[in-house]
Amino acid sequence: MPVQLTAQGKTLYALLSGDIDHHTAPALREQIDSAVTEYRPRLLRLDFSLVGFMDSSGVGLVMGRYRHNAAFGGETEVCGLSRSAERIMKMSGLNKIVSFRKTAEGSEGHGKDQ
Repeated sequence: MPVQLTAQGKTLYALLSGDIDHHTAPALREQIDSAVTEYRPRLLRLDFSLVGFMDSSGVGLVMGRYRHNAAFGGETEVCGLSRSAERIMKMSGLNKIVSFRKTAEGSEGHGKDQ
């Protein structure tokens, strides 16, 4: 399974793995959206630490999950991005609407405006 979903309190964790491209993104979207609709988390955390390759479909994946979760009043954050993936996501402007963290556990992340 390319995504492991875990709900804990008001947070839904989505641990992504493998490659994210136009072939794999639709299944990921469907699984995450179903879980968001069911749990309606206050925070959706997308963890990319096990992703080996990501094309622009990763940007679309984050943008769509942000919109879907925001419809229920929730926030979205991403963590575990490689340097290149983080750079691509920031160039697309995602850092203005979602929070970026270095890791899922630590507090060394940075906010939407950084």
